[in-house]
Amino acid sequence: MGEVTMPAIQVLLLAIMFLAILVEIKTGGMGGGIMMGIIAAGVFWGSQYVQGLVDLYQIAIFLVGILCLIVEMLMPTVGLLAGVGVAAMLYGVVMALGGDSHALVILGASLVLAVIVFALIVQKLPSSRLWNKVVLHDRSTSKRGFVSAETKADLVGKEGTVLTELRPAGSVLIDGAPVDVVSEGTFIKKGERVKVISTNGARVVVRKI
Repeated sequence: MGEVTMPAIQVLLLAIMFLAILVEIKTGGMGGGIMMGIIAAGVFWGSQYVQGLVDLYQIAIFLVGILCLIVEMLMPTVGLLAGVGVAAMLYGVVMALGGDSHALVILGASLVLAVIVFALIVQKLPSSRLWNKVVLHDRSTSKRGFVSAETKADLVGKEGTVLTELRPAGSVLIDGAPVDVVSEGTFIKKGERVKVISTNGARVVVRKI
């Protein structure tokens, strides 16, 4: 291959490899995508080995990374093996490409290409256990029962009796129930009548009548 086309072919082969890995993490299945990735990996590593650019050590590092990802998909771990596997694979690829800035450029270009293609198809793929583990799907919304603080806007305008001295925080009896409140900043004695003038989340502000 010429010097102009070889980097492009390397980027394409690596992009196919990384895309296949992303698809496997997303789906957790052995489909056509992984077969394409295996073929691309075989062509990449085979060509590099035939040219004397890599040795068995770099290939072994890459295979260890693949093995870590496979174990992560099969076993309920915390994701540590996946991180080790990705790091080992990237290290092996960089070393196979020469371990210099040129290698990083090729690696970066292939990763960007793989991520772009993956982003276009990710919504059409089923989700595996590993994917659900590393991606947060649920959002903390009020519809799902998550609230930052209980709102008490319905108390505005109501009157009550001070149960404990407000210095400025304390307790007031409103509609027969004690409510934690804070005065506008002034001291209010026990037994005084107060009125709720505003609320902000769980914070209730009262004023002496």
